[in-house]
Amino acid sequence: MSTALPPTARTDRRDTVTWGADPYADALRSGRGPLFLRRSDGWLLPLEVERWCAGPDAADLSALRRCEGAVLDIGCGPGRLVAALAAQGRRALGIDVSTAAVARTAASGGSALHRSVFDSLPGEGSWGTALLLDGNIGIGGDPRALLTRTAELVGRPGLLIVETAAADVDERVQVRVERGYHPSPGAPCAPGESFPWARVGAAALLRHAAAAGWTPVEEWTVTDQSGQAPGTARCFVSLRRRGAPLIRR
Repeated sequence: MSTALPPTARTDRRDTVTWGADPYADALRSGRGPLFLRRSDGWLLPLEVERWCAGPDAADLSALRRCEGAVLDIGCGPGRLVAALAAQGRRALGIDVSTAAVARTAASGGSALHRSVFDSLPGEGSWGTALLLDGNIGIGGDPRALLTRTAELVGRPGLLIVETAAADVDERVQVRVERGYHPSPGAPCAPGESFPWARVGAAALLRHAAAAGWTPVEEWTVTDQSGQAPGTARCFVSLRRRGAPLIRR
């Protein structure tokens, strides 16, 4: 599939170039954290930079095995999923608003564009599978708008695989990307700019998905047994544009 940049037709970018700001870009270049999303009330969400910059783990592979046709990874980060699909001979493209993420994806053997999901994209309406993993259902702070946009990108019957929060949560917040350390003695530890984000659990996702025209297909959970974060559960939901029975595992 061509990755030539088409003209940008959309200007309502609901995610943000903040992801290209220094805290996030620096973490991707180094491949390590600590890095956090800080909510306005001070609550911190750790960002799993080391996991994102490593190869796919068991939970990632459980999602990749379910992919159909050409795959669009929305918010691909450093590109571990795109690179893994490419290594299998699959057609896959990542998009990310961080230039550091796109560069790292290319260096790992994947294809990626510096693009928002709300911009004009190659192959709109023909992707076999779209991915929203690693919390990327939060992009733009409006899950329903993101699900509606994603429905424009996949073909019929296209598949969408979403990673949800393990908790039963449905929130829209303003956050900043912050380092968990000072990069050098005496250096400032400036956060990125504030931007909208969302967190949803499976129940909330299904409500938003129904309103956006998606039908649930399957829910599954993978518990980390690797010793990296033993006992940590990652939760996934797959959706289609037309009906199929829900499978729970």
